[in-house]
Amino acid sequence: MRVFITGGTGLIGSAVVPELLGNGHTVLALARSDASALAAEAAGADALRGSLTDLDVLRAGVAQSDGVIHLAFANDFSSLEALRKGIADESGALATLGEELVGSDRPFVTVSGTPLVPGRASTEADPLPTEGPIGDRSRAVTAVLGLASRGVRSTAVRMPRTVHNQGTGGFAGLLTDIARRNGVSGVPGDGAQRWPAVHALDAAVLFRIAMERAEAGTAWHAVADEGDKVRDIAAVIGRRLGVPVESVPEETYGGLGPIFSMDQPSSSTHTRQALGWEPKQPSLLEDLENIEP
Repeated sequence: MRVFITGGTGLIGSAVVPELLGNGHTVLALARSDASALAAEAAGADALRGSLTDLDVLRAGVAQSDGVIHLAFANDFSSLEALRKGIADESGALATLGEELVGSDRPFVTVSGTPLVPGRASTEADPLPTEGPIGDRSRAVTAVLGLASRGVRSTAVRMPRTVHNQGTGGFAGLLTDIARRNGVSGVPGDGAQRWPAVHALDAAVLFRIAMERAEAGTAWHAVADEGDKVRDIAAVIGRRLGVPVESVPEETYGGLGPIFSMDQPSSSTHTRQALGWEPKQPSLLEDLENIEP
C-alpha cells in the first residue's frame, strides 16, 4: 500500500515511516522544508513539499496514495492562542483530506488526544470533549470518523499526554524543558494528577495496524502507561537534571496551567484485545532516565 503521511519527520512520524516501510508499504511524506524533505528521503520515503495549509498539495498527496495517515501538528504550546491556531490549520487540512477520500473506501487514520473522564480512566468508547481549549480539534476528528458513512475507512488513534522516545517528547518533555530554564523541576499542584504515556515506537505499530485493518468509524487508544503521577515524573526529571523538585502553582505554566493540572488517566484494554496491539518499549519513567543532565 502507498501511504501519504503528514508529520512524517516528527517524533511519532519518524517512527511510523520505518514501521510502514518495514511491513511492505511505500510512503509519500508531506515535507514543509528542505530539511524535512531530506529527512523523509533518508528514511526511505518520497517527499512532497508543502504544509498543512497548502490544500492543493494535500489533494495531490491523496491522489497519489492508497491511504492517508495524518500526524502533523504545529506543536506550539507556548500559549492557548498558538494552540488554537495550530488546531485551526489542522482542521482545514483534515476536511480537505477527507473530502478527497470520499467514496474511495481507502483508509484515513488521524490522531487526537485521549479524553478526560472525571474519576476514572477514559476508554475508547468515551467521546472526545467538544468544549474547552481543544474542543475544535475534537469536532474535526469526530467529523473524520463521520466519513465512515461516505465511503472512507476512517479511524482515529488517540494519543496520551506524553509520547516519548529517548527521554524526550510530550508533556513530560515540556516539564523537562521548563525545568532546564527555571532550575526547578516543578510539580503543578500536589502532583497527584496522572498522565498517560506511550513510547513512539509502540505508537507507530498501532498506527500501522489501524491503517491496515481497523474498521471504519473506530477510535483506538495508543496508551502503554495508564497514568503516571506528575510528581513521579518531576522527580525523575529533577534527579536527572540535578535540580530541586518543588510544588508550583499552575499559573507557572501560563495558559497551559489548567491542562497540566488535570488528572487524565486512560485505558487501552479494548485496543489491545481487538487489534492485538501490545506495547513492548520502555515505560515513561524508565525512558526519562535517558534525559541528558
